[in-house]
Amino acid sequence: MFGAHAIEHGSTRSGRWLRARRFRLTLWIAAIEGLLYLVGVLNWWLVVVIAAIAVLLWMYGGRSSRSDLVRQATWVIAVSQLLVLCVPIAFWIVKALAIGLVVLIAIAALIFLFTERP
Repeated sequence: MFGAHAIEHGSTRSGRWLRARRFRLTLWIAAIEGLLYLVGVLNWWLVVVIAAIAVLLWMYGGRSSRSDLVRQATWVIAVSQLLVLCVPIAFWIVKALAIGLVVLIAIAALIFLFTERP
């Protein structure tokens, strides 16, 4: 009895295997697809459509499925696609901050040049 773990009712061996590794698998999928977005293989609308389909698949198929493997797999797919959706949003935010910084530097340089005495 020492060190024994209870097995969840209705779980399968493959479902338990996927559940134990789902977070790591989700991050790898999101990282690979995020890189594909950043290098231009995927565009914004494709990422949005894939994320919407994945979430709908989980909501209407995976969440209530009797198969433990299907529940775990659709969860991994939905979460990884939502993480991929965060990549373009974060990219836009960083890009906007960089543009804002360049504008502030340009304004500071203009103020310096116009207030300088000849």
